[in-house]
Amino acid sequence: MAEPLFQQLQKLQSEFHGYPPVEKWNPDFCGDMDMVIKRDGRWIHEGTEIKRHTLVKLFASILKREGDEYFLVTPVEKLRIQVEDVPFVATQVARNPKDDTQTLLFTTNVGDVIPLDEDCDWRLQEFGTPPQPIPYLEIRGGLQTRVSRDVFYQLIDWAEDHEGGSSATGKLFIRSAGKGFLLGTYN
Repeated sequence: MAEPLFQQLQKLQSEFHGYPPVEKWNPDFCGDMDMVIKRDGRWIHEGTEIKRHTLVKLFASILKREGDEYFLVTPVEKLRIQVEDVPFVATQVARNPKDDTQTLLFTTNVGDVIPLDEDCDWRLQEFGTPPQPIPYLEIRGGLQTRVSRDVFYQLIDWAEDHEGGSSATGKLFIRSAGKGFLLGTYN
C-alpha cells in the first residue's frame, strides 16, 4: 500500500532542494483529488481554503501540467486537480534601476521568483469580465502565472510608448533584460 500523500510530500521536500523532478515522474493515474486552484490563486481542498502557506508551497512544488490538465505527482502517485485559470498569480514585480538591462523579477503567490528575459514565455491572454489582455509568463514545466492587477498597473507605470507608425494604434512595451515585451495596444 502506498504511503499517505502527506508523508510522501514530507520525504520529497527533505530530499530535494528547489523543485522535485516531477517532469521525470510518470506514475499511474490514481484518480481525482477534490482540490481546486481558484483564479485568484487560492488553493481549495474539499471545499475549504488551505491557509497554511507552507502546505500550499509544498503542493505547488509537485504540480505537473500535461496538456490542459494538472496533477499532483510523486514517484508513485498521480492525482488530477482542477485549475480555474493558471496555478499561480504574480503578486510582486521589482527591478534594479542601477542595472543597465533593468531585468524585472516577478514573485508569485507561492514565492517563486521569475526573471523576465529572452527565455521567458511571455504572452498576452484575455482575462476577466469584460475580457482584457493580461500578461502571463511561464514559471517552469509549462506552469504559468498570471500578472495580478496591482503588478500590471506597476508595469504600465514603467512602460514605454511606441506609436504604430502609419496606423492609429500605439503599443506599450515593458523592457527587461535588454528586450521589449508587449504589454498592450491602444487607439
